[in-house]
Amino acid sequence: MTRHLSPFWLNRLLGIPSSTPLTPRLMASTLRVAFCPLQEESPRLDHFITALRESFVECGVTIVEEAAGEGRDSRVEAGTALIAPGRFEDHQLPISRVSTLYNNLIVGVYDEPPPVHGGQTPQERLDAVVGKLAWEMVHLLIYVTENSWTVCSMNGGITTFDTPLPESRDVLESLIPKLTAQVVPPRDGELELRTGALDTSAPEFLEFAADFVECGRIWAGNERFMNHTSRESLDYRNGFCRKIVSRYLDERNGMSYGFFARQLPVKVAPAIEADDLGGTSVGDALVPVTIAGKQLLVPVPGVRILTTRSGCRKTAIDPRHDLVEIGLDNGHAWLVTPAGLPEGLVSKPSFDTLTIIAHAIGNAMIASILLALAPGNRFPGLLARFGCGMTHWHYYLDEEMIPDGYVVHGFDNPPVSCSTPQSAAYSLLGKLDALERALEGGTDYLGDVHIEPGHGTNVVGTRSLAKMAMFLNADSCVCSQREG
Repeated sequence: MTRHLSPFWLNRLLGIPSSTPLTPRLMASTLRVAFCPLQEESPRLDHFITALRESFVECGVTIVEEAAGEGRDSRVEAGTALIAPGRFEDHQLPISRVSTLYNNLIVGVYDEPPPVHGGQTPQERLDAVVGKLAWEMVHLLIYVTENSWTVCSMNGGITTFDTPLPESRDVLESLIPKLTAQVVPPRDGELELRTGALDTSAPEFLEFAADFVECGRIWAGNERFMNHTSRESLDYRNGFCRKIVSRYLDERNGMSYGFFARQLPVKVAPAIEADDLGGTSVGDALVPVTIAGKQLLVPVPGVRILTTRSGCRKTAIDPRHDLVEIGLDNGHAWLVTPAGLPEGLVSKPSFDTLTIIAHAIGNAMIASILLALAPGNRFPGLLARFGCGMTHWHYYLDEEMIPDGYVVHGFDNPPVSCSTPQSAAYSLLGKLDALERALEGGTDYLGDVHIEPGHGTNVVGTRSLAKMAMFLNADSCVCSQREG
């Protein structure tokens, strides 16, 4: 998976630890799992949990026993996923058995059908899943019936397996990635915060902001663009659970799904074939990339991106309040918020911030490579003049909806969630793979469509957000839901 770019450079460019597992087998080898005792009389759950434990062992997962005792000494160690079968009383919720809010993923397992059905809209299905997550205080839901089991995630992903008991291959390829890479918002210190420094009256800002507003207006008519689940719309067992959800979301007012982003124009220099450098020392200024049979050294400039703030309604954007600027320069990431925000409005970065930055870095690298290997390609010039549009939503394109010049990748990636380092790594590595296929096939590369199994789709390229929205909604967005 890292044949184009080494783990060392993933770390240097995006801060992704070199030890981050990117394949299901490596994920399994790093995963630790503990099991809560079954809380109710349910032979079906008992058989399911026994088979699940056996599948974990077969996949190479480490099974740990819950610590005996009471209080903090009995809590599951940080970094361990907790499988919690059955219903729990308020005072026994599994959230009280873990050491951390972000580094102990909890999986609720229930002897009943999932809370979704064919008559619901996509937003209603999402709200039903998120409502259960908040009520049960878990990060992942598994529903077990006589003939199947279904995994529901915070992304709104719903994956059903038509077997009464879990099979090792399904556990390895679908469940383990979800347990390894937990949804975590950007934390304090990961981005330099420049509060109130975004000038929303600047001509450059206003030009791009109009694109966001028009894009949102077009998507508003498409029920498959799941938009927003308010934190206050959820039911909670008690005030403590309400506070935990608020803390987990870093005080965001809800969960908004998908993002719009515009990479601001950036001009790049051509990549250099390694043989051309002789004995020149390149230091950190050039990134070694292997692509299309060439050894290249690629200069990577700083990147800037305007994007929607976390929690806003993407289909009714107020550019004065709902846009932020993020960027990366020499490995240093930052966030700029608008001046004059209304009191009480929280301007937070998207859960997908690292993925957005990865796409922007990848675009700059691709432009540099094209200048060296395919100087007639239009992408570098368009990136320098107009930047790139990025559209992400939690559905998938049908084949006929792929724009000309956009290369599809990601079908076979593990189904990880947003905000994970794996998601960002797959974005950058997949773009390089898409570029290589375009070069080999003689395609005039204009962008990429990144499929994230069990999560959604990123469409990134030279069209503006509004033009891409018009294209994707030409037939009321001929989209289809497909789970990984």
